[in-house]
Amino acid sequence: MQSAMQKTKSFHRRKTAAVFLCCFLALAALAVRLVSLMVINSEYYAELAQDLHERERPIKAARGRIMDRTGKVLADNRTVCTVSVIHSQIREPERVIEILSRELELPEEKVRKRVEKVSSIERVAKNVEKAAGDRIRNYGLEGVKVDEDYRRYYPLGSLASKVLGFTGGDNQGIIGLEVKYEEILQGTPGRILTLTDARGVELSDTGERREEPVNGSDLYISLDANIQEFAEQAARKVMEQKEADSVSIIIMNPKNGEIYAMTNVPEFDLNDPYTLAGGNGEVSGQELQNALNRMWRNGCINDTYEPGSTFKTVTAAAGLEAGVVSVSDQFSCPGFRIVEDRKIRCHKVSGHGSETFVQATQNSCNPVFIEVGLRLGTERYFQYFHQFALDEKTGIDLPGEAATIMHRQENVGQVELATISFGQSFQITPIQLITTVSSLINGGMRITPHFGAQARAEDGALTKVFEYPQKRRILSAETSATMRYLLEQVVDGGGGKNAYIEGYRIGGKTATSETLPRSANRYISSFVGFAPADDPQVIGMCVINNPQGVYYGGTIAAPVMREVFQNILPYLGIRKNGAADDPQKNEKTG
Repeated sequence: MQSAMQKTKSFHRRKTAAVFLCCFLALAALAVRLVSLMVINSEYYAELAQDLHERERPIKAARGRIMDRTGKVLADNRTVCTVSVIHSQIREPERVIEILSRELELPEEKVRKRVEKVSSIERVAKNVEKAAGDRIRNYGLEGVKVDEDYRRYYPLGSLASKVLGFTGGDNQGIIGLEVKYEEILQGTPGRILTLTDARGVELSDTGERREEPVNGSDLYISLDANIQEFAEQAARKVMEQKEADSVSIIIMNPKNGEIYAMTNVPEFDLNDPYTLAGGNGEVSGQELQNALNRMWRNGCINDTYEPGSTFKTVTAAAGLEAGVVSVSDQFSCPGFRIVEDRKIRCHKVSGHGSETFVQATQNSCNPVFIEVGLRLGTERYFQYFHQFALDEKTGIDLPGEAATIMHRQENVGQVELATISFGQSFQITPIQLITTVSSLINGGMRITPHFGAQARAEDGALTKVFEYPQKRRILSAETSATMRYLLEQVVDGGGGKNAYIEGYRIGGKTATSETLPRSANRYISSFVGFAPADDPQVIGMCVINNPQGVYYGGTIAAPVMREVFQNILPYLGIRKNGAADDPQKNEKTG
């Protein structure tokens, strides 16, 4: 009996000890946890607690402006408002719904859905005109927040629309320079922080904590609004006269690649970029998006085309540099050239007869340039194609540049080489062609076409200078001088005579190419010209897509560039001077 009692007491003692041990261990674990919470991780949990009772509203940074080379503002900001509601703070929901619906011109159901939604903060509308935002703020509605914001504004409307691009609802760049220089322009947003109680109601006696935004930098570009306007006027005029699908004009400095103007008419309204030129009508969904994409498309860099005779500048430069032709070489044009089993005609069916290479260039004679291409041969022609950087993109600071579409060298026979030599059976972009011609006549240095010049902070302090060094020498200075002479003769009595301006030395080359399929009878007329011919300061290119009636480049594209040059040469300070010198005469006399 006693033994049983002793066993029972021993069991209870062990049980009690176990309970005490468990309690001790639990208290020890709790103590460790408290130390962890209150000492080791105190800052972390304090931040969590702060976040739990802190509401954040963003403050958008003002986007940097875009300025032309003269300091004229091309892209600016307008103050707008974002209207939001905080469900837990609204005292008079019906009054809030009625006022917001009226002032924001929104359906009552839409506003009600936002007001009645249980969330920390709900945005009702953004990009609200400041006057409307101020009226809403003056009502003093509890639970309604009106924060100032920015919306992009383009003071010159559609000017250079496909170059500048535009921003979306979040004020981020969509196309053009706006997206290319997003990091420069966007700035850093700030925020407004307010304390709330456990129910999410803001504590009125704690105030707000603001982290101020850092506004974006201003972007200064090489484009000149006046030159751009001259170019757009000329492009619109010829597009209407010739009922063309579109007209592209590029004006740039051939020495350093600065682009003064780039237009693709029809342009679009930058302040209303989601509305088609003729209105959206019943177009919607993917069909509308496709139409908008076409409207926004920059044909100067996004589209390729068969260049035609303007590409003869490349064949001429390669032939002269390789020594397979000289300006004094004699040729005979019967009106065609037979290559293998193909009879390739000259544009002058009766032929040009006996002519020098200078005259052949003036006449834009296909058989002569076929001969030069065949003298070079496929391998050497492709070597120069690579040397002139035609197989690379130009590197222009705009998104979406297309690459040259060229035959693979192993697939190029005599017939393909013949057609390439006068600018057919392959495609390049207008920006590639004008950049290459610039490099062939500027002394032989490959350049990078560009718009970006520098960035400046809000206070005007210089923050970045964009550099575009010449890439490499692609042609000897001697051959480049000969090219300037040859192309001056084209304007001074050849196919480009309609670009001639009395008192100015102008060089250039015309082109007329037929689009595929050939049976469609659709043409592209173009002209590339530069001045002064002996020391080029400016180069321009005009491309007319699908003109009606007369479609020859020398007849309709060259006069466009003459009109542009008549306006911009005096504006750029380029003075009139004498006639061209024959390099052969210079050689003979000394």
